[in-house]
Amino acid sequence: MSSPYRAIFAAPGAKGFSAAGFLGRMPLSMMGIGIVTMVSQLTGRYGLAGALSATLALSAAVLGPQISRLVDRYGQRRVLRPATLVSLVAVAGLLVAAQQRWPDWTLFVFSAGGGCVPSVGSMVRARWAAIYEGSPRELHTAYSAESVIDEVCFIVGPILSIGLSTAWFPEAGPLLAGCFLAVGVFWLTAQRATEPAPHPGEEHAGGSALRSPGLQVLVLTFVATGAVFGSVDVVTVAFAEEQGHKAAASLVLAVYALGSCLAGAVFGLLHLKGDPARRWVVGVCAMAVSMIPLQLVGNLPFLAVALFVAGLSIAPTMVTTMALVEQHVPRAKLTEGMTWTSTGLAVGVALGSSAAGWVVDALGAPAGYAVPGTAGMLAAVGAFLGFRRLQPAPERVGAPLEGDGQHVV
Repeated sequence: MSSPYRAIFAAPGAKGFSAAGFLGRMPLSMMGIGIVTMVSQLTGRYGLAGALSATLALSAAVLGPQISRLVDRYGQRRVLRPATLVSLVAVAGLLVAAQQRWPDWTLFVFSAGGGCVPSVGSMVRARWAAIYEGSPRELHTAYSAESVIDEVCFIVGPILSIGLSTAWFPEAGPLLAGCFLAVGVFWLTAQRATEPAPHPGEEHAGGSALRSPGLQVLVLTFVATGAVFGSVDVVTVAFAEEQGHKAAASLVLAVYALGSCLAGAVFGLLHLKGDPARRWVVGVCAMAVSMIPLQLVGNLPFLAVALFVAGLSIAPTMVTTMALVEQHVPRAKLTEGMTWTSTGLAVGVALGSSAAGWVVDALGAPAGYAVPGTAGMLAAVGAFLGFRRLQPAPERVGAPLEGDGQHVV
């Protein structure tokens, strides 16, 4: 590991909470695609599969910020454990309902309950922010490391989820995702020394973190960005099935995440000067342009190469997003602010996966790649229109902006 990464993990407790966060985030890449694979295996209905995945994502989008607001007020341990138990019970119900062929409405009820899942990535990043407050270079490296870990989850997760559901039994992927969630969250919350201090007196001051104009731009643009991710997952599974190699979808999606992982690792070694908002807009536009080759896909090898290139812009854009959240959100609401960006992605994943499922059912898998193409264009438009609102204020509320001039990435 390069020295900047080795340095940040030297902090007491850093390796432990980051490892727990890795396990706790595995369901992010496993649950939705696992539900798509499970339901398509059991029923052959991609429209239903996409709608259930969308329901899960929308529920998480609604409940996630509320859970994070409670975390900012009461602390991670007191809030995350009961929330996780609710999610696990709902996931168990979903698996039983699917296996027993219960009515469709029961699947939607359990999928909605499964959305009561904490944003583990935001919890881990909040711990890094508490450790390296006032050390922007180290915090940038830490956020980059977490972005790499996110992408490792998206490399390993789909392989496990799709592979187990196709080779073992249809419910295997979501079942393992639930196990990862339980272990990760309970291990993370057992580490009290690095848990950020709650802010019970400040939580209600000024209302929700979403009142920040800059955060609003990030969240709205991420709705379209999430639609790219959600639709790519669904269409890729369907495309691989049409090609006669459904299990290969996990490998193709892993290549997509690998591109982002490599880019994030390199990006973490850089300490760039300049306007992070401008860099963020460039990243969003790069993601949009990378969707164009998918419209020409004809086979799985070409798709894998196209997705690898598309992945190169993801992690740097996500790291820059965290820097912008740091600028625009008060420290007492940082966990909530980070979760709102995840919420925007979750809403987009819901919309994208649902739309892609219906397009695939109606027109076939190749036509489904028009959905991420359209979503990418909308994200670029949103980034351009919101650029002015992302310009830094004279001073950031909740933490100082002063530094060495190299902290805005």
